[in-house]
Amino acid sequence: MTTRIKTAFKPWPGKMTARERFLRQMNFQSFDRSFNMEFGYWDDNFTEWKLFRDNHITCNEEADEFFQFDPIRCIGANVWLSPPFEHKVMERRGNTNILQNGDGLLAEVPADGHATIPHYLQSSIVTPDDWKRCKEERMNRHSPERVPDVAALRKQHPNDRTYPLGIWCGSMIGKIRDILTFEGLAYACCDYPDMVEDMVETCCRLVEDSLDRLLPHFQFDYAAGWEDICFKNGPLVTVGFFRDIIMPRYKRIRKKLDQYGIELWYMDCDGDVRPILPYFLEGGVNCLFPFEVMGCAHPGELLDQYRGQLRIMGGVDKIQLASGRPAIRKYLDTLVPYVERGGYIPFCDHRCPPNVPEEDYLYYLELKQEMFGLK
Repeated sequence: MTTRIKTAFKPWPGKMTARERFLRQMNFQSFDRSFNMEFGYWDDNFTEWKLFRDNHITCNEEADEFFQFDPIRCIGANVWLSPPFEHKVMERRGNTNILQNGDGLLAEVPADGHATIPHYLQSSIVTPDDWKRCKEERMNRHSPERVPDVAALRKQHPNDRTYPLGIWCGSMIGKIRDILTFEGLAYACCDYPDMVEDMVETCCRLVEDSLDRLLPHFQFDYAAGWEDICFKNGPLVTVGFFRDIIMPRYKRIRKKLDQYGIELWYMDCDGDVRPILPYFLEGGVNCLFPFEVMGCAHPGELLDQYRGQLRIMGGVDKIQLASGRPAIRKYLDTLVPYVERGGYIPFCDHRCPPNVPEEDYLYYLELKQEMFGLK
């Protein structure tokens, strides 16, 4: 950011640096207070919440600084389409635009630009010939755009930093779901299983290349990935597919992380992850983020079931945040033993929606400090 955000908020007091606190809390060791972070806010919050409007807060990065959350950073190389498809409007249909996004999908979106989930109409990749062409044009492992500027990154993130730094481990199947669409992935797993596995293998090799280029030059504190392949009824792929095709690639990545002492690897995967959680853990992914409660379970359920193995970041039910102050306090009360145990950092279980009154959100932040801050 070029200018510092003016804020009336103060960081939670503490006896450790953010880096020390994060590492100790997530590794079940003693810590001074909970790591204080949030996952962010819907775009609508920045126009609907007076607090944000009055203080000219327009994005999640500015909000993090405004609320003085503990800093946490993540870096990585380019592990996806390079170059991406051109993002452009293809045609106008009444009150909607048909656009092509960076993954080559045709999507129907509101012409007025308000935030909503796009209605996807068509994928650029359907057959093995489509994938062969895309792989040659946009998934070249040796493209110069995939080589990170290590010197610049080291200058930005020195080893004596006071905040945790993660390394990006990409996606083995979530981005493939994005590029094929949910329906397209379902058909492709049946019609072209070799194509899908080659897509997974290509994603894995790109991540491995990235790790080889970055791991020797930094002292990373965690690894991060993104899948989003679950919804309220479970995974979008079969458990067998995940076990046999995805998990072996996780094991390859875990082997590289272990060589550099990186214990924590979180995966951003919404929905009910329980059917595939044993294979996340066996593959080396040991933390869930941001852990949606309504689509899965109370975080304590899984932290108890996989005690000592699983960590969770998130898990504060956004439904309760919108249900009034008694509901907020009642829910946070249920999290106290898990914060105290370690391996758990509480924050809203996805982007905080605008139906949460800003006064109640401020109450939630104050209550978090009261319950999980320095004693």
